[in-house]
Amino acid sequence: MTILCVRFQLPPMYEAALPQLLGLLEEFTPVVEALPPDGALADLRGAERYFGRDAVELASVIRVRSLALYGVDCVTGAGPGPMLARMALRDARPGLTRAVPEGGVREFLAGKPVVALPGVGTATARTLCEYGLDTLGRVAAAPLSTLQRLVGAKAGRELHEKAQGVDRGRVVPNGVSRSLATERPFARDELDPGRHRRALLSAAGELGSRLRAVDKVCRTLTLTVRYADRSATTRSRTLKEPTAHSAALTRAAYGMYEALGLQRARVRSLSLRAEGLAPAEQASHQLTFDPVDEKARRIEEVADRARAKFGPRAVMPGSLAA
Repeated sequence: MTILCVRFQLPPMYEAALPQLLGLLEEFTPVVEALPPDGALADLRGAERYFGRDAVELASVIRVRSLALYGVDCVTGAGPGPMLARMALRDARPGLTRAVPEGGVREFLAGKPVVALPGVGTATARTLCEYGLDTLGRVAAAPLSTLQRLVGAKAGRELHEKAQGVDRGRVVPNGVSRSLATERPFARDELDPGRHRRALLSAAGELGSRLRAVDKVCRTLTLTVRYADRSATTRSRTLKEPTAHSAALTRAAYGMYEALGLQRARVRSLSLRAEGLAPAEQASHQLTFDPVDEKARRIEEVADRARAKFGPRAVMPGSLAA
């Protein structure tokens, strides 16, 4: 177990603390990959030898220091590779690191549903389940040729390897990506798709106003859905053109949400992240003759001026688009 996947339990809109927490991890290893808004991967191969402790013991030290220095708790998964560490994180709890030993990888994966494997979306999982391949153990035991016929040659080979515990990923050191994020937690686990959509509308409106306030546009939008069982689904979409237009961000968010095909999912929170930020003056903009779109952009300009004059709560993000 040489890779840690750490999720810091940061309060909403407090992701500015992430660089400091990454610095805490870098006291143990220089090989740290940020996973905004609240996580990181850390390769502890050198640290285990240097400190004479295994990854689970080092995870306990990291948690204590995080609590003592920043008042932030964390949950940690450990495994032989990044994929396994991420999957182990889903079973972790504060104060209890979920570790996958190298000799127990297949046992750890065998009973898990196929959708638990990173990279397996709803459509792929549905196809596999139709043929009785509903767990990773069954996928691992299936012939490679069968998987390739079902999901394609390349995807079938990757799926077969991952289900058998072959983790070819690596931790790539980086900094916190230049991005903006917002989260909409629910007071109680929410089943109503209508409330999900209203939360996305509000989040996209806030992101748009924040982007316009700093004269930036984003190229990619990422949606993270956190469920009642503490698991999460993340999807990203590259936009047709870099934008800070709230309506465009809302359409992209709705599209990703609908593609998940959630059925009676108990959602704990929804978050959106705008990535690939660039100066607005450097972005090209496709001219449109749609009067509805032009009206929405004019309303955005008025709302932005109101926020600048009377404060951020002068106009609630998303309210004008409702």
